[in-house]
Amino acid sequence: MSFFIGGDVMKANVLIIGLGLIGGSIARAIKKEYPEVTILGYDRNTDTSLLAKTLQVIDEVVLTLQEYVHICDYIFISVPVKQTEEMILELGQYDLKKDVIVTDVGSTKQTIVLIAKDVFSGRGVTFIGGHPMAGSHKSGVVAAKDHLFENAFYIFTPLEHEDTNIERLKTLLKGTKANFVIMTPDEHDRIAGVISHFPHIIAASLVHQADRYDKENDLVRPLAAGGFRDITRIASSNPSMWRDILLQNREVLLDLFDNWLEEMERIRTFVAFGNGDKIYDYFMNAKNFRDGLPTRTKGAIPSFYDLYVDVPDYPGVISEITGLLANERISITNIRIIETREEIFGVLRISFQNEDDREKAKLCIESNTDFGTYNG
Repeated sequence: MSFFIGGDVMKANVLIIGLGLIGGSIARAIKKEYPEVTILGYDRNTDTSLLAKTLQVIDEVVLTLQEYVHICDYIFISVPVKQTEEMILELGQYDLKKDVIVTDVGSTKQTIVLIAKDVFSGRGVTFIGGHPMAGSHKSGVVAAKDHLFENAFYIFTPLEHEDTNIERLKTLLKGTKANFVIMTPDEHDRIAGVISHFPHIIAASLVHQADRYDKENDLVRPLAAGGFRDITRIASSNPSMWRDILLQNREVLLDLFDNWLEEMERIRTFVAFGNGDKIYDYFMNAKNFRDGLPTRTKGAIPSFYDLYVDVPDYPGVISEITGLLANERISITNIRIIETREEIFGVLRISFQNEDDREKAKLCIESNTDFGTYNG
């Protein structure tokens, strides 16, 4: 086993701590752009590390951090936010290479950056907080892709003015094809709270409300299987992860709770007084803002690339559609019948990895069948 030691990014040693979807995808993107880089991988689950090497996501398995961190030019901490804090403290116990860049991928930044400042200050170590705003509805190193972050926003929250080292990190991550943005930890956590953290709370709250009504009326669950299930998808996220995120971003979220209560009181007042014009304006303003959001870039919550197909209920209709897509080599990630009844059209929801695949599928189906389609 040989390692490249030096400042040249082409011959750098990169350590990925945490070999899940994000860590694995970062490794793949770096390796694709710089084949000579040595990717070292560490995961608390040794089987995951061994799998990552089998899949050629990493070059070498690291079983003991202390044995290798001193040769690493870059260290990515790609674990949940609470474990990130613990890992920073652990790294602080070791002799790290001079001028090493340590970064993370956590979705909260203020606490992590403060801990890193305390641990690494005065040691020649540069910590740059990071948050690649991309993900997938699949998890684990087996789902890692070198293009996962393409067109996604990749946020950097450096400890201080670190132009040179940020450029080094950008160069290393060139293969991600992400849009790099620099902001303060406070700015990041407030924005993430608005567009990601709080929406997850709302989704979970809607599900709790449905659960309460389900105990009173057994029609709630079957009727919620359509649109309600779709708009609350993010409520199925990892509970442990969201517990830690909410605790980490507590102050921001407390402010958002207050703002939300005010917002709900505002629309409640419109309804209570039967003010139709105000209600109309409320929904119109929301529609205008939502319709103006970018459609081709990735945001903090993974996008759903769904195509809905109106299909008649006859034997073989699903295999007919999947066969058409297979012939065009269009991959699907999921397929589900929302409703199929005798003599009426049902709705088939097909999920894809990206917008291009969805549009190709739409054209393919419409060109070869009489079925109607529409985007999710």
